Amino acid sequence: MSNSLHQLYKSSLVLLTDFYQLTMAYGYWQADLHEHEAVFYHSFRKAPFAGGYAIAAGLGTLIDYLALFHFSNEDIDYLAGLKDSNEHALFSKPFLDYLSQLKFSCDIDAIEEGSVVFPHEPLLRIKGPLLQCQLLESILLNIINFQTLIATSAARIVQAANDEPVFEFGLRRAQGFDGAIMASRAAYIGGCIATSNVLAGKLFDIPVRGTHAHSWVLCFASELDAFRAYAKSFPDRCIFLVDTYNTLEGVKNAIKVADELKPQGFHLAGVRLDSGDLAYLSKEARHLLDKAGYKDSLIIGSNDLNPSVISSLKGQGAKINTWGVGTHLITAYEQPALEGVYKLSAIKSSKKAKWEYKVKLSEQAIKISTPGILSVRRFYWDSEAKQAMADVIYDEQQGISEPCTIIDPLDPTRRCLIPRDTPYRELMQPIFRKGQLVYKRPSLQVTQEKTKGELKQFDETIRRLLNPHQYPVGLEEKLYNLKLQLVLKAKGFLR
Repeated sequence: MSNSLHQLYKSSLVLLTDFYQLTMAYGYWQADLHEHEAVFYHSFRKAPFAGGYAIAAGLGTLIDYLALFHFSNEDIDYLAGLKDSNEHALFSKPFLDYLSQLKFSCDIDAIEEGSVVFPHEPLLRIKGPLLQCQLLESILLNIINFQTLIATSAARIVQAANDEPVFEFGLRRAQGFDGAIMASRAAYIGGCIATSNVLAGKLFDIPVRGTHAHSWVLCFASELDAFRAYAKSFPDRCIFLVDTYNTLEGVKNAIKVADELKPQGFHLAGVRLDSGDLAYLSKEARHLLDKAGYKDSLIIGSNDLNPSVISSLKGQGAKINTWGVGTHLITAYEQPALEGVYKLSAIKSSKKAKWEYKVKLSEQAIKISTPGILSVRRFYWDSEAKQAMADVIYDEQQGISEPCTIIDPLDPTRRCLIPRDTPYRELMQPIFRKGQLVYKRPSLQVTQEKTKGELKQFDETIRRLLNPHQYPVGLEEKLYNLKLQLVLKAKGFLR
């Protein structure tokens, strides 16, 4: 599989990080902590869009990033030129020499892309030299948070459309070209069947789709002339944008052109509605098309669509059967960021030392981190893993008791008992070992199918767009008690 980041940038992106990651790296190096083994994990605190779940995405892009991980001569020269307030070099030459020879050597475990995931679960776990783990924080959060957000947005839109085809049309409204490219990738994972972004289509083998703009129609003497010219260029996949002047007259003109060119083998693929009352106009358009004998022609709806609007249109009996979604999908308009975090959970003082578990405190319970070598197990009601029961977050060194009690990290009165011998599977998979990729990446098409299959494993009450039921996710009882002890100790209640 080709490296999409290398095709875009042709170089390492190691300096695509927050400055304080480098200053901490320098501090670790000076304190001789840089090679101490550490464990960090990534998770998010709340499901986006006030929903009940998220769709994991971005792992493939992170793998591409790590394949290019190195400090180039240009990177080192730039860092060497940074000065402190006294105009002295900020970083010493021996440290920069260390960076110039640095090779990625961490272990990474992760939940696969296309998986349904929930708040507090570790989506990725990084184990390795402290300095390297620290340097991954900013870029990892950038990649995983954004693509998980967009994949989730896409999955919700596809759900609102009752699994009818959804095209991602967001390039022109995206936050930058690279945001558009990675959003197209994530939207495909979430369930969109095509993109208007041609470069994303090339990089990720995503089908590309598009019609024409109003400017095409305006360039001709009449709408009929514009449709005739476009039909001659694309006789097999012609979709007319019909609302430049009058939507229903536009539909009639599309039909007229289709009738004229039918003897030549022309097929009217469909019409696109991009303004006005889409429920009313789609019904009228369907009536006109069916009456003219074009019952298989699509009606594509666009125009600032989001899950709520699509659900409303479906409820009104709109005859749209394909959806083009741009702004609200590509920008995650209803929630512009995923509250993902990257936390240190364990560290060793030497190779032979035991793990020292770490916890970050906060006045807000939701911001207290979880210690340990974290992993996630999903339990199922049936041995065929068709219906998910609950997820348990556990420490690999402590393991899981049977029967298993899981405890909500924010409300210890919310508990769930998992009987002995309940079917399960481990969600986290080995991705890198000592810096070497050991994971065989599936195609994006396979990942999209995974998203569809995983969503079916959860009750519709958990998947619903508004006021979803809370799926049981909690800390394994031993891990919960360990966390509690460390919190109490850090607060001075225990010695």
